[in-house]
Amino acid sequence: MTFNTSLHRSWWMENGPGCLVIPVINSNLALEDHHVITVTGCLLDYQYIEVVSSAMQIFLALFGFVYACYVSKMFMEEEDSFDFIGGFDSYGYQAPQKMSHLQLQPLYTSG
Repeated sequence: MTFNTSLHRSWWMENGPGCLVIPVINSNLALEDHHVITVTGCLLDYQYIEVVSSAMQIFLALFGFVYACYVSKMFMEEEDSFDFIGGFDSYGYQAPQKMSHLQLQPLYTSG
């Protein structure tokens, strides 16, 4: 959004709906890297298009942030209710008891 505060022009100024762009030849107002144009016949001024576009982007960003928070909350709730086979029983989590001795058992294979 420029609102005519700089030398740069809005893309919507030249490419708006119904706009007819006419370049001004041999103008003393043009700088080295800019050319002077006249724009006529626009259905809607480019400032209004820029404001609506910016408002839509803000709305989509806000909606995306709220939706991302919701999805994150849903994943966090699902994580707590997950129960794998042989895992937590219905009485709550009980830490495994420490064994004082490590018992080694022989492993027999058919061979």
